Amino acid sequence: MEQRLANAWRLSANEKKFIETALLSDLRVDGRRPFDYRNLTINFGKDDGSSEVQLGQTHAMGFVTAQLVQPYRDRPNEGTLSIFTEFSPMADPSFEPGRPGESAVELGRVIDRGLRESRAVDMESLCVVSGKSVWAVRVDLHILDNGGNLVDAANIAALAALSTFRRPECSLGGDDGQEVIIHPPEVREPLPLIIHHLPIAVTFAFFRSESTLVIDPTHYEEAVMGGRMTVTLNANNDVCAIQKAGGEGVLQSVIMQCLRIACVKAGDITTKIKNAVETYNSARQLRKIKRHPSVNLDVGRAVANLKDSQKSINEFSDRLKLNSEESIASQSIESDVGSTNQGQLNKRDLDAKNFIGGPSSWDPYSKGVDSDFLKATLAARGNQTTTKKQDVSDETMSSETKLDEQEAKVDQANLPPVAAAKVLSEENEKKTLKDAVKPKNKRKKKKTNIPNIAD
Repeated sequence: MEQRLANAWRLSANEKKFIETALLSDLRVDGRRPFDYRNLTINFGKDDGSSEVQLGQTHAMGFVTAQLVQPYRDRPNEGTLSIFTEFSPMADPSFEPGRPGESAVELGRVIDRGLRESRAVDMESLCVVSGKSVWAVRVDLHILDNGGNLVDAANIAALAALSTFRRPECSLGGDDGQEVIIHPPEVREPLPLIIHHLPIAVTFAFFRSESTLVIDPTHYEEAVMGGRMTVTLNANNDVCAIQKAGGEGVLQSVIMQCLRIACVKAGDITTKIKNAVETYNSARQLRKIKRHPSVNLDVGRAVANLKDSQKSINEFSDRLKLNSEESIASQSIESDVGSTNQGQLNKRDLDAKNFIGGPSSWDPYSKGVDSDFLKATLAARGNQTTTKKQDVSDETMSSETKLDEQEAKVDQANLPPVAAAKVLSEENEKKTLKDAVKPKNKRKKKKTNIPNIAD
């Protein structure tokens, strides 16, 4: 292979012999045991469906995208899943840009077989309209640094990207009800892929001696090895795929030994992937609420609000202090005024008590009042009352006369014009003293009491 040829040119004969001698003693160049994995780190990007995996010095990235396409005729109710790999020249000098080489094609086939043939992703859930539109999921794998065992690193990157990918939600509309409407993430929450299990790829390297077997080989060990085998299985110990990339033959007992080792490693890697995805989902739940600003802004606003509230509290306390001082001063002034008023009242009461002819000790025969003066005042009060009574009687008489005059005027108004003129002429005639004296025939006879002579 191109990769192994490039590495072979870099290694000298002494380096190769040193690696083989160390492996016979169950020692490896990087200090690991034969069945130990390198340190695995899984990171995710800001967008859904992007992952970054670092396995030792091997660095790979995975991106997942989807689009609506027409399904295959033999499978009208199923979506599609395709794997594309890209080897960057900066990852290894043997990688050339442009058309993918043999190693890139082999890598894509191994990962594609493990995912599609095992039915890890539910393809029927990707169907929108049977026979017309389905989702075509595409996984792009980019190799950034070749540190050995590219298959395992790229497979983990693909699984992590698929686990965090979310496709837009669709609905049917239009006049005929067959028009597909794609809703953006701001309108409806995207839907994740339905993944039944995680097929984990575990690569073994074989050397010339049949007893020498290592897991997760480095690029130095790949330059010395005589063959390799990739086993893909899930945490349930189900074998999904096996890939033997040429080289020396392997015994059946060795293959069974590799499967037993791969079951343990697959369970550990599955746990790491699930933990990383769970952490990403929890962070995404906090990030997807767009109506709230960021945490830093919230903290800054909270601090500013706290300062404003503290300032307002201080101002309010100062106002309370001023009001309390003013109230205390006003109370002191009122108390002073009240004390002066109370003193004046007490002085007045004392003067009234000392006054002999005061209301509290009124006595017309006391020493402080003259009897002649008292009689004169009483007589003056009596004259005033009589004059008041006369005024009241005069007022009543005048009011009665006014009423009589008004009644006479009303009667005159009601009389006919000739009678009214006659009345006016009679009133205008001058009256004499004879008119004031009633004649004898109109005088009332007074009853006289005649004494009884018999008595």
